[in-house]
Amino acid sequence: MSHATTHPRGDRATRGTGGVVPVLAFAGIVVAVMQTLLVPVIKDLPTLLGTEPSNATWVMTSTLLAGAVSTPIMGRLGDLFGKRRMLLTSLAVMVVGSLVCAFTDDLLVMIVGRALQGFAMGAIPLGIGLMRDELPREKLGSAMALMSSSIGVGGGLALPAAALVAQHTDWHALFFGAAGLGVLAMLLIFFLVPESPLRAEGTFDVAGALGLSAGLVLFLLPITKGSDWGWSSGLTLGLFGASAAVLLLWGVMELRLKAPLVDLRTTARREVLLTNLASIMVGVAFYAISLVLPQLLQLPTSTGYGLGQSMVVAGLCVAPLGLTMMFTAPVYARLSAKYGPKITLILGLLIIAIGYGAGLGLMSAAWQTIVISVIVGAGIGLAYSSLPALIIGAVDPSETGAANGLNTLMRSIGTSVSSAVIGMVLANTATHAGGVDVPTMEGFRTSFLIATGAVAIGLLLALFLPGRGRAPAEAKPQLRASSEEDAAIENAERAVRALGGFQGRVLAASGAPVPRAKVTLIDQRGKQAGAALTDGEGRYALRVPGDGPYVLAATAAGHAPHAASAAHPGGERPVEVDLALPGESEVLA
Repeated sequence: MSHATTHPRGDRATRGTGGVVPVLAFAGIVVAVMQTLLVPVIKDLPTLLGTEPSNATWVMTSTLLAGAVSTPIMGRLGDLFGKRRMLLTSLAVMVVGSLVCAFTDDLLVMIVGRALQGFAMGAIPLGIGLMRDELPREKLGSAMALMSSSIGVGGGLALPAAALVAQHTDWHALFFGAAGLGVLAMLLIFFLVPESPLRAEGTFDVAGALGLSAGLVLFLLPITKGSDWGWSSGLTLGLFGASAAVLLLWGVMELRLKAPLVDLRTTARREVLLTNLASIMVGVAFYAISLVLPQLLQLPTSTGYGLGQSMVVAGLCVAPLGLTMMFTAPVYARLSAKYGPKITLILGLLIIAIGYGAGLGLMSAAWQTIVISVIVGAGIGLAYSSLPALIIGAVDPSETGAANGLNTLMRSIGTSVSSAVIGMVLANTATHAGGVDVPTMEGFRTSFLIATGAVAIGLLLALFLPGRGRAPAEAKPQLRASSEEDAAIENAERAVRALGGFQGRVLAASGAPVPRAKVTLIDQRGKQAGAALTDGEGRYALRVPGDGPYVLAATAAGHAPHAASAAHPGGERPVEVDLALPGESEVLA
C-alpha cells in the first residue's frame, strides 16, 4: 500500500488562460448564429429551392438533427484525441458546410451543407470541457455564465442581423458570413486557446454514432413526409417501425459497452427518466415559436392575417425570445434556492403555456408578437435552467457529465422533432396563392396548439417528479442556471465541502484518466464510509464523516486494483488525492 501525495488544486491558476474565456464565448456566438441563420427566410425556402414546403423543412431539420448527433460524438472524440483539436474540427466542418450551401440552389446539396453546419453544435461541450480543464476552479462559475450568456445574446442578435443581410443582399451571403465567422473563431482558438492535456482511454463508438443517426433519421423522415405518403401507408409505418427497432438495438448495445457514445446507465432512475422526457417536450415548445412568428410577421397584409413586416423588423420582434432566456438565469437562481428546481420547472412550463395560449389570440399586430416572445422566452429560460439541477440532484456527482450529456441530447431531439412536425403542419395547411404556397392562420394556430400540448405533457411529467423540501440557505446548492457543467462542478464540490472530504482523479499508468472507476472510502475500523464513480475525466469526490486516517481503494475494468492511505485533518477544506491504477500485468505497489 502506498501513500498518496496531497496538494492544493491550484496548478491551473498559473497558466496563461486570459484569452480562453472570451474566445470560447465567441465560439458560442458563432454556433448561435448558425442555428438561427435561415429563420428570416423560412417562408421563402420552398420558392428559393424550387421544392415542396415539406421537403424544404429538412433544410432546418437537418441542422438540428446533425447538432443532436454531433454533441455526444464530438464530446467523446474530444476526450480521446484532444478537446481543442476536435473543437477546431467541428468548426472546420461547419465552414465547409457553409461554403457548400453558399454555392448551391439544389435542395439535396443544401440539406447536406446544412447538416455539416449542424456539427458546430459539438463546439459547446468541447468549449465547456476546455474551460473545466484549463481554468482554476474559482473562475469556472463566471466563465460558464459568460459562455452561456453569449449563446443567448448570439441567438437574439443573429436574427435581426441575418434578416438585414438577407433583405439587402442575395440570401447566399448568409452562408459566406457564417463561413467567415467560423474561420475567425478557428484562428482565435488556434492562437489563444491551449490544448487540454487530459485524455480518456478506450475507443470511439462508431456503431453507436451510426445507430443514433440512423434511428433519428428514420423517425423524422416519415413525420415530414407522412401526409404526402399517407399516414397509414406501408412506407410511413415501415419507417416508424424501423426507427423503433434501430433505436432499441442501439440502446441495448450502448448499455453493454464500457465506453458508449451515450451513457444510458443513469436513465433507469425515475427522476432522470421523467426529466429527460420533460426535456423533449420543452425542446418541442422552444422551436415552434421560432418557426411560426417570423413567417406570420413577414406575410403581406393582403392575406388578411399577415403583418406585412420586413425581414429586419420580424427579426427584431422575435429577438426578445433569446434575450429573455438569458435574463431569467438570475431569477431562476433565486427561485430554485427557495423552492427547488421542480417548482421552477413547473413555473416555467406554466409561463410557456400562458405565452402560447395568449398567442392563439394575439396575432394581429407586431407588438403582440413581441409580448409572446418575451413570455415564452421567460418560461423556456426557467424550464431549461431547471433541468440540469434536477438531473444533478438525481445522480451521483461522478455521473453528472454523462447524465447532463444525455439530457442535452433529449433537448436536441425535441427541437428536431419540433422542426419536423411544425414544418409538416405548416406545409399541409398552406394555401396556393400567386404561384406559391402560403402558410395559413390555421397552420399557425395548429402549431401553437401542438406546442401547448407538448407543454401540457411536460407539466404532467414534472408533477410526478419527487419533490425536494426547502433546504437551509447554507446547505442548498446555489446552482448556476446558465450552465449544466458549471452546475455539475458546483454540486460535486459542494458535497465534499459540506463536511470536508477527499477529491481527485483516478489515472492509468500512462497518466490518462480512468472514467467510471469505483473509489471506495474505508475508515480506520475497516468499514466502508463512502463510494463514488469517476466521471469522464477520471474525477471523483467523497465526503468524510470526520477527521482521521482513511484508505481510498480504486477499482476499474482492465486495471489491477489500487489503494492508498490518506489522512483528513478535519474542517471544510477538501484534500486532494490522485490514485494511479496499474495495468493487469503490473505489480501492485
